[in-house]
Amino acid sequence: MRYLILLCLLFTSCGSKKPELHVYSWADYIKPEIVEQFEEKFGCRVVIDTFDSNESMFAKLRLGATGYDIIVPSNYFVEVMQQADMLQPINKEALPNLKYINPAIFKLVDKESFRMGVPYMMTPTGLAWRKDKLESFESSWAVFANEALRGRMTMLNDPREAIGAALKYRGYSVNTKNGEELQAAKEQLLLWKRNLAKFESEQYKNGIASGEYIVVQGYSGDILQVIQENDNVGFSLPKEGSTSSIDFLVIPKQAEKVALAHEFINFLYEPQVAAANMNFTCYLCPNTEGLKLVDDRLKGLFQQFLTEESLNKIEVIHDLGSYNNAYNKVWDEVKSL
Repeated sequence: MRYLILLCLLFTSCGSKKPELHVYSWADYIKPEIVEQFEEKFGCRVVIDTFDSNESMFAKLRLGATGYDIIVPSNYFVEVMQQADMLQPINKEALPNLKYINPAIFKLVDKESFRMGVPYMMTPTGLAWRKDKLESFESSWAVFANEALRGRMTMLNDPREAIGAALKYRGYSVNTKNGEELQAAKEQLLLWKRNLAKFESEQYKNGIASGEYIVVQGYSGDILQVIQENDNVGFSLPKEGSTSSIDFLVIPKQAEKVALAHEFINFLYEPQVAAANMNFTCYLCPNTEGLKLVDDRLKGLFQQFLTEESLNKIEVIHDLGSYNNAYNKVWDEVKSL
Protein backbone atom coordinates (compact mmCIF):
# COMPACT_ATOMS: atom_id res chain seq x y z
CA MET A 1 0.00 0.00 0.00
CA ARG A 2 2.79 2.43 0.95
CA TYR A 3 4.51 1.79 -2.39
CA LEU A 4 1.32 2.71 -4.23
CA ILE A 5 1.17 5.94 -2.25
CA LEU A 6 4.79 6.67 -3.07
CA LEU A 7 4.23 6.03 -6.77
CA CYS A 8 1.23 8.33 -6.76
CA LEU A 9 3.25 11.06 -5.09
CA LEU A 10 6.12 10.69 -7.52
CA PHE A 11 3.74 10.69 -10.46
CA THR A 12 2.17 13.90 -9.21
CA SER A 13 5.60 15.49 -8.82
CA CYS A 14 6.28 14.99 -12.52
CA GLY A 15 3.88 17.82 -13.31
CA SER A 16 4.81 21.45 -13.60
CA LYS A 17 4.31 22.07 -9.91
CA LYS A 18 5.54 19.90 -7.05
CA PRO A 19 2.98 18.89 -4.42
CA GLU A 20 3.23 20.99 -1.27
CA LEU A 21 2.96 19.75 2.29
CA HIS A 22 1.95 22.52 4.70
CA VAL A 23 3.13 22.16 8.30
CA TYR A 24 2.17 24.39 11.24
CA SER A 25 4.67 23.99 14.08
CA TRP A 26 6.82 25.60 16.73
CA ALA A 27 9.88 27.49 15.48
CA ASP A 28 13.14 25.56 14.95
CA TYR A 29 11.43 22.27 15.73
CA ILE A 30 12.52 20.28 12.68
CA LYS A 31 16.10 20.19 11.44
CA PRO A 32 16.19 21.95 8.02
CA GLU A 33 18.31 19.21 6.43
CA ILE A 34 15.63 16.67 7.36
CA VAL A 35 13.05 18.70 5.49
CA GLU A 36 15.37 18.86 2.47
CA GLN A 37 15.89 15.08 2.55
CA PHE A 38 12.14 14.49 2.61
CA GLU A 39 11.56 16.92 -0.25
CA GLU A 40 14.14 15.16 -2.37
CA LYS A 41 12.87 11.67 -1.56
CA PHE A 42 9.22 12.45 -2.29
CA GLY A 43 9.61 15.08 -4.98
CA CYS A 44 7.64 17.65 -3.01
CA ARG A 45 7.98 20.94 -1.22
CA VAL A 46 7.46 21.35 2.54
CA VAL A 47 6.15 24.72 3.70
CA ILE A 48 6.45 25.37 7.44
CA ASP A 49 4.56 28.13 9.25
CA THR A 50 5.31 28.68 12.94
CA PHE A 51 3.44 29.66 16.09
CA ASP A 52 4.69 30.68 19.54
CA SER A 53 1.93 29.21 21.71
CA ASN A 54 -0.82 26.64 21.55
CA GLU A 55 -3.32 29.39 22.22
CA SER A 56 -2.26 31.51 19.24
CA MET A 57 -2.24 28.44 16.97
CA PHE A 58 -5.73 27.44 18.06
CA ALA A 59 -7.08 30.97 17.74
CA LYS A 60 -5.75 31.26 14.18
CA LEU A 61 -7.40 27.99 13.18
CA ARG A 62 -10.69 28.93 14.83
CA LEU A 63 -10.67 32.18 12.89
CA GLY A 64 -10.68 30.18 9.67
CA ALA A 65 -7.04 29.54 8.75
CA THR A 66 -6.91 26.44 6.54
CA GLY A 67 -4.50 24.68 4.20
CA TYR A 68 -2.42 22.84 6.80
CA ASP A 69 -1.69 19.13 6.44
CA ILE A 70 0.17 18.62 9.73
CA ILE A 71 -0.06 20.59 12.98
CA VAL A 72 2.14 20.12 16.08
CA PRO A 73 0.09 20.97 19.22
CA SER A 74 0.87 19.93 22.78
CA ASN A 75 -1.09 16.98 24.12
CA TYR A 76 -3.63 19.03 26.06
CA PHE A 77 -4.45 20.99 22.92
CA VAL A 78 -4.86 17.76 21.00
CA GLU A 79 -7.70 17.19 23.47
CA VAL A 80 -9.12 20.66 22.80
CA MET A 81 -8.88 20.28 19.02
CA GLN A 82 -10.47 16.84 19.10
CA GLN A 83 -13.40 18.16 21.14
CA ALA A 84 -13.78 20.91 18.54
CA ASP A 85 -13.91 18.23 15.79
CA MET A 86 -10.84 19.68 14.06
CA LEU A 87 -8.79 16.50 13.60
CA GLN A 88 -8.94 13.24 11.68
CA PRO A 89 -7.67 9.93 13.08
CA ILE A 90 -4.16 8.85 12.16
CA ASN A 91 -3.90 5.77 9.93
CA LYS A 92 -1.40 3.71 11.93
CA GLU A 93 -1.13 1.13 9.12
CA ALA A 94 0.55 3.83 7.00
CA LEU A 95 3.18 4.40 9.71
CA PRO A 96 5.36 1.27 9.99
CA ASN A 97 8.04 3.22 11.87
CA LEU A 98 5.75 3.48 14.88
CA LYS A 99 7.26 0.14 15.87
CA TYR A 100 10.10 2.25 17.28
CA ILE A 101 7.90 4.17 19.71
CA ASN A 102 8.92 3.89 23.35
CA PRO A 103 6.11 2.01 25.15
CA ALA A 104 6.80 4.01 28.31
CA ILE A 105 5.07 6.96 26.66
CA PHE A 106 1.75 5.11 26.85
CA LYS A 107 1.77 5.60 30.63
CA LEU A 108 1.64 9.36 30.21
CA VAL A 109 -0.97 10.04 27.53
CA ASP A 110 -4.55 8.84 27.06
CA LYS A 111 -5.54 6.45 24.26
CA GLU A 112 -7.66 9.03 22.44
CA SER A 113 -4.62 11.25 21.87
CA PHE A 114 -2.81 8.30 20.28
CA ARG A 115 -5.80 7.69 18.03
CA MET A 116 -5.66 11.25 16.76
CA GLY A 117 -1.90 11.79 16.57
CA VAL A 118 1.67 10.60 17.02
CA PRO A 119 3.91 11.84 19.86
CA TYR A 120 6.71 13.95 18.42
CA MET A 121 8.70 15.43 21.30
CA MET A 122 8.49 15.13 25.07
CA THR A 123 9.13 18.24 27.17
CA PRO A 124 9.55 17.71 30.93
CA THR A 125 9.86 20.84 33.05
CA GLY A 126 12.48 20.96 35.77
CA LEU A 127 15.10 23.01 37.58
CA ALA A 128 18.31 24.35 36.11
CA TRP A 129 21.03 25.73 38.33
CA ARG A 130 24.53 27.16 38.15
CA LYS A 131 26.90 24.52 39.45
CA ASP A 132 29.68 27.09 39.82
CA LYS A 133 27.53 29.29 42.08
CA LEU A 134 26.06 26.64 44.37
CA GLU A 135 28.33 24.21 46.22
CA SER A 136 25.47 21.77 46.69
CA PHE A 137 22.01 21.62 45.15
CA GLU A 138 19.02 19.52 46.13
CA SER A 139 16.58 19.41 43.24
CA SER A 140 13.40 20.55 44.95
CA TRP A 141 10.82 23.23 44.29
CA ALA A 142 11.63 24.39 47.84
CA VAL A 143 14.64 26.23 46.40
CA PHE A 144 12.35 29.15 45.52
CA ALA A 145 11.90 29.79 49.24
CA ASN A 146 15.66 30.41 49.62
CA GLU A 147 15.98 34.09 50.52
CA ALA A 148 19.75 33.97 49.93
CA LEU A 149 18.97 33.63 46.22
CA ARG A 150 16.44 36.45 46.10
CA GLY A 151 16.44 38.21 42.75
CA ARG A 152 18.56 35.48 41.13
CA MET A 153 15.77 33.00 40.33
CA THR A 154 12.94 32.81 37.80
CA MET A 155 9.86 30.70 37.21
CA LEU A 156 8.05 30.20 33.92
CA ASN A 157 5.53 32.83 32.92
CA ASP A 158 2.92 30.14 32.34
CA PRO A 159 -0.03 29.48 34.67
CA ARG A 160 -0.12 25.71 34.29
CA GLU A 161 3.67 25.37 34.74
CA ALA A 162 4.09 27.77 37.68
CA ILE A 163 0.93 26.68 39.48
CA GLY A 164 1.82 23.09 38.61
CA ALA A 165 5.16 23.42 40.42
CA ALA A 166 3.40 24.68 43.55
CA LEU A 167 0.83 21.89 43.34
CA LYS A 168 3.51 19.20 43.03
CA TYR A 169 5.42 20.72 45.95
CA ARG A 170 2.27 20.47 48.08
CA GLY A 171 1.73 16.88 46.96
CA TYR A 172 -1.21 17.54 44.63
CA SER A 173 -1.95 16.77 40.99
CA VAL A 174 -1.10 19.40 38.38
CA ASN A 175 -4.59 18.74 36.98
CA THR A 176 -6.48 19.12 40.24
CA LYS A 177 -10.01 20.50 40.27
CA ASN A 178 -10.03 20.87 44.04
CA GLY A 179 -10.48 24.50 45.01
CA GLU A 180 -8.68 24.15 48.36
CA GLU A 181 -5.65 22.59 46.69
CA LEU A 182 -5.57 25.33 44.09
CA GLN A 183 -5.77 27.97 46.83
CA ALA A 184 -2.86 26.30 48.65
CA ALA A 185 -0.83 26.45 45.43
CA LYS A 186 -1.63 30.13 45.12
CA GLU A 187 -0.37 30.84 48.64
CA GLN A 188 2.79 28.84 47.92
CA LEU A 189 3.45 30.78 44.71
CA LEU A 190 3.03 34.09 46.53
CA LEU A 191 5.66 33.00 49.05
CA TRP A 192 8.06 32.05 46.26
CA LYS A 193 7.32 35.19 44.27
CA ARG A 194 9.08 37.30 46.92
CA ASN A 195 12.38 35.71 45.95
CA LEU A 196 11.95 35.68 42.17
CA ALA A 197 13.50 38.12 39.76
CA LYS A 198 10.40 37.57 37.62
CA PHE A 199 8.18 35.08 35.88
CA GLU A 200 10.00 34.51 32.59
CA SER A 201 9.62 32.15 29.62
CA GLU A 202 11.73 33.76 26.91
CA GLN A 203 15.11 34.96 28.20
CA TYR A 204 15.73 32.61 31.12
CA LYS A 205 18.00 30.49 28.90
CA ASN A 206 20.33 33.43 28.37
CA GLY A 207 20.07 34.34 32.05
CA ILE A 208 21.13 30.93 33.35
CA ALA A 209 23.86 30.71 30.68
CA SER A 210 25.36 34.08 31.63
CA GLY A 211 25.02 33.55 35.37
CA GLU A 212 22.55 36.40 35.81
CA TYR A 213 20.20 33.78 37.25
CA ILE A 214 21.34 31.00 39.56
CA VAL A 215 18.20 28.85 39.54
CA VAL A 216 15.41 28.75 36.96
CA GLN A 217 12.35 26.66 36.23
CA GLY A 218 12.70 25.68 32.59
CA TYR A 219 11.76 23.38 29.75
CA SER A 220 14.15 20.47 29.26
CA GLY A 221 14.89 21.22 25.61
CA ASP A 222 15.78 24.84 26.34
CA ILE A 223 18.09 23.95 29.18
CA LEU A 224 19.76 21.02 27.43
CA GLN A 225 20.62 23.39 24.57
CA VAL A 226 22.42 25.58 27.13
CA ILE A 227 24.17 22.61 28.77
CA GLN A 228 25.56 21.52 25.39
CA GLU A 229 27.69 24.69 25.45
CA ASN A 230 28.02 25.42 29.17
CA ASP A 231 29.35 22.89 31.68
CA ASN A 232 28.42 25.16 34.59
CA VAL A 233 24.68 24.51 34.16
CA GLY A 234 22.89 21.49 35.61
CA PHE A 235 19.34 20.28 35.11
CA SER A 236 17.14 17.74 36.86
CA LEU A 237 13.58 16.92 37.80
CA PRO A 238 12.57 18.07 41.31
CA LYS A 239 12.17 15.31 43.87
CA GLU A 240 8.50 16.20 44.39
CA GLY A 241 7.75 15.62 40.71
CA SER A 242 7.11 17.85 37.75
CA THR A 243 4.99 18.58 34.73
CA SER A 244 5.49 17.57 31.13
CA SER A 245 3.82 18.20 27.85
CA ILE A 246 4.12 15.99 24.78
CA ASP A 247 3.86 17.63 21.39
CA PHE A 248 1.92 15.57 18.84
CA LEU A 249 1.89 15.35 15.06
CA VAL A 250 -1.77 15.58 14.02
CA ILE A 251 -3.63 15.88 10.73
CA PRO A 252 -6.50 18.39 10.55
CA LYS A 253 -9.81 17.39 9.05
CA GLN A 254 -9.39 19.82 6.16
CA ALA A 255 -5.94 18.52 5.13
CA GLU A 256 -5.48 18.06 1.39
CA LYS A 257 -2.25 16.02 1.35
CA VAL A 258 -3.24 13.29 3.79
CA ALA A 259 -1.10 10.54 2.23
CA LEU A 260 1.95 12.80 2.06
CA ALA A 261 1.34 13.88 5.66
CA HIS A 262 1.50 10.25 6.77
CA GLU A 263 4.73 9.79 4.83
CA PHE A 264 6.25 12.80 6.57
CA ILE A 265 5.25 11.56 10.02
CA ASN A 266 6.65 8.13 9.21
CA PHE A 267 9.86 9.74 7.90
CA LEU A 268 10.34 11.66 11.15
CA TYR A 269 10.21 8.33 12.99
CA GLU A 270 13.02 6.73 11.01
CA PRO A 271 15.68 6.16 13.70
CA GLN A 272 18.44 8.09 11.92
CA VAL A 273 16.08 10.98 11.25
CA ALA A 274 14.74 11.01 14.81
CA ALA A 275 18.29 11.03 16.18
CA ALA A 276 19.36 13.91 13.94
CA ASN A 277 16.27 15.83 15.01
CA MET A 278 16.98 15.24 18.71
CA ASN A 279 20.58 16.37 18.29
CA PHE A 280 19.31 19.53 16.59
CA THR A 281 16.44 20.44 18.95
CA CYS A 282 17.68 18.87 22.22
CA TYR A 283 14.12 17.65 22.78
CA LEU A 284 13.36 13.99 23.41
CA CYS A 285 11.53 12.00 20.75
CA PRO A 286 10.07 8.78 22.23
CA ASN A 287 11.85 6.68 19.62
CA THR A 288 13.80 3.80 21.17
CA GLU A 289 16.08 3.10 18.21
CA GLY A 290 16.59 6.77 17.46
CA LEU A 291 17.73 7.41 21.04
CA LYS A 292 20.53 4.85 20.59
CA LEU A 293 21.95 7.00 17.78
CA VAL A 294 21.87 10.34 19.63
CA ASP A 295 25.17 12.00 20.57
CA ASP A 296 26.48 10.38 23.75
CA ARG A 297 26.34 13.46 25.97
CA LEU A 298 22.80 14.35 25.02
CA LYS A 299 21.76 10.71 25.32
CA GLY A 300 23.01 10.68 28.91
CA LEU A 301 20.98 13.80 29.70
CA PHE A 302 17.88 12.27 28.15
CA GLN A 303 18.18 9.06 30.17
CA GLN A 304 17.24 10.83 33.41
CA PHE A 305 13.72 11.39 32.04
CA LEU A 306 13.23 7.75 31.10
CA THR A 307 13.95 5.93 34.35
CA GLU A 308 10.98 4.35 36.08
CA GLU A 309 11.48 6.72 39.01
CA SER A 310 11.40 9.79 36.75
CA LEU A 311 8.39 8.62 34.77
CA ASN A 312 6.52 8.13 38.03
CA LYS A 313 7.34 11.74 38.97
CA ILE A 314 6.22 13.25 35.68
CA GLU A 315 2.60 14.27 35.28
CA VAL A 316 1.30 15.35 31.90
CA ILE A 317 -0.77 18.54 31.76
CA HIS A 318 -4.34 18.00 30.54
CA ASP A 319 -7.02 20.35 29.32
CA LEU A 320 -9.44 21.06 32.17
CA GLY A 321 -12.27 22.52 30.13
CA SER A 322 -14.17 25.24 31.95
CA TYR A 323 -12.04 24.69 35.05
CA ASN A 324 -9.13 26.35 33.23
CA ASN A 325 -10.80 29.60 34.32
CA ALA A 326 -10.05 28.78 37.95
CA TYR A 327 -6.34 28.44 37.15
CA ASN A 328 -6.37 31.68 35.17
CA LYS A 329 -8.02 33.46 38.09
CA VAL A 330 -5.37 32.21 40.52
CA TRP A 331 -2.65 33.23 38.07
CA ASP A 332 -4.04 36.75 37.69
CA GLU A 333 -4.10 37.09 41.47
CA VAL A 334 -0.52 35.85 41.82
CA LYS A 335 0.72 38.24 39.16
CA SER A 336 -1.11 41.24 40.57
CA LEU A 337 -0.26 40.83 44.28
